[in-house]
Amino acid sequence: MNAHTAPPRKPQTDPEMDQLALRNVMGQFATGVTVITTLGPDGAPVGMAANSFASVSLDPPLILWSIGLKAHSLPAFRGHGGFAINILCEDSKDLALNFARPSEDKFAGVVWRSGYARVPVLDSAAAVLQCRTEQRLPGGDHEIYIGRVMDFHQREKSPLLFHKGKFAKMGEFL
Repeated sequence: MNAHTAPPRKPQTDPEMDQLALRNVMGQFATGVTVITTLGPDGAPVGMAANSFASVSLDPPLILWSIGLKAHSLPAFRGHGGFAINILCEDSKDLALNFARPSEDKFAGVVWRSGYARVPVLDSAAAVLQCRTEQRLPGGDHEIYIGRVMDFHQREKSPLLFHKGKFAKMGEFL
């Protein structure tokens, strides 16, 4: 075995899967940090921090993200036809933590405006994709949302990253 080869592991099967070990492996993939927003049935803004976001297609313009089936905000996303992906900038760690924790009013003190389908758009975001929900798909303990980008904008700010369970900033480009 050379220095670059990991020792063989016993193949994992679903009933035996070590979820913490899998989470640690997934943490090797650095992601951006987003706050995904929509409106609740009462018209109040709803939002959650997420890093399960990806581009799907440019033609048509589609993105995807996922939400846990036990998430308190799931009914709001199911009940509204639009959402916004607010990509956070590197100085937004506190904002990310605010939307990651349970709270009665996650929007208290947060500057936002209404966007497509009146969904909240965060003023401090590095970029925003305003989307129409195209499809919801089952995905294990999550629901996967595919959205059509209806509007977008960006600012010249570096993104907030998440890697190995910690927030990070971008380093040098290679």
